[in-house]
Amino acid sequence: MARVFAVLTFLFAAASLAAPPVQADGGKVVVELFTSQGCSSCPPADEYLAELAKRDDVIALSFHVDYWNYIGWSDPFSSREATERQRAYGRTMGKSYVYTPQIVVDGRAETVGSNRHEVANLISMAGAAPKIPISVDHRPDGTAVLRLPETRGVAADIWVGFYDDRHRTDVLHGENRGRTIANANVVRSIRRVMRWSGEKAEHPVDLKALGAAGRNGCVVIVQTARNGPVLAAVAFALPSH
Repeated sequence: MARVFAVLTFLFAAASLAAPPVQADGGKVVVELFTSQGCSSCPPADEYLAELAKRDDVIALSFHVDYWNYIGWSDPFSSREATERQRAYGRTMGKSYVYTPQIVVDGRAETVGSNRHEVANLISMAGAAPKIPISVDHRPDGTAVLRLPETRGVAADIWVGFYDDRHRTDVLHGENRGRTIANANVVRSIRRVMRWSGEKAEHPVDLKALGAAGRNGCVVIVQTARNGPVLAAVAFALPSH
C-alpha cells in the first residue's frame, strides 16, 4: 500500500495542468458481470452486458473469473482479482457459493446475468438511490484528479480499474468450442487505492503507474467497505496508445 499511497500523493508539475481536463460526474449505476469464456451459459449474459454498455446511465463491466479454466478452455481475460472480487460480494451478500453468469448491480443486489427482466429492475432501483456527487478530471498527460465532497458519516474504499472496450475470441476448446464470443468492457485490473472518511478532498492519481497503458477505459468506484453498496462511480475513455 506504500507505493499506492505515494502514487496518490504525487504532486503534478505545472505543465501537466495546461491542457483542459475531461470531466465526468459520479451518478451512474455500476453493473458488474462475472463471466467466463469456459461457461456455456455465459454468452447470452455477455451479449446483454454489451447492450447495457451503450446506456448513458450505466457503467457496465465484465469480470472474467478463473475458476472455470480447468474444464477445457483457459479464458485469456480471466484473473484471480475478478474471482476475489466476486467472492467478496458473496461474503457480503451471505452467499455460500459463486457462479457464472452473475450480475451485481451497484454492490446492492445480484442475479443471474442473463435474467434481463430482473437486471433491468435492479438497475431501476439502484438508479433511484442517492449518489455522492464526485468528479474526476482526466488530463491528457495520463494523470487524473478525483474530487470528493464533504459527506459526513461515510467510510468507503476507492477503487481504480482499467478495461478494454471490446474483444472477440474464437474459442477452440471446452464448453463453448467452435463459438466466437464477444465481450465488452473487459476489466483487466482493479485496485483499491485508498480509504475515504467523508472529508472534502482532491486526490491526484497517476493512472500510468496504476496500469493504464494499453487499456481503453478507466473506472473509479467509491464503495463501502467489504464490497458493499456503490456510492459513486465514473468511467472515461483513455487515449489510444
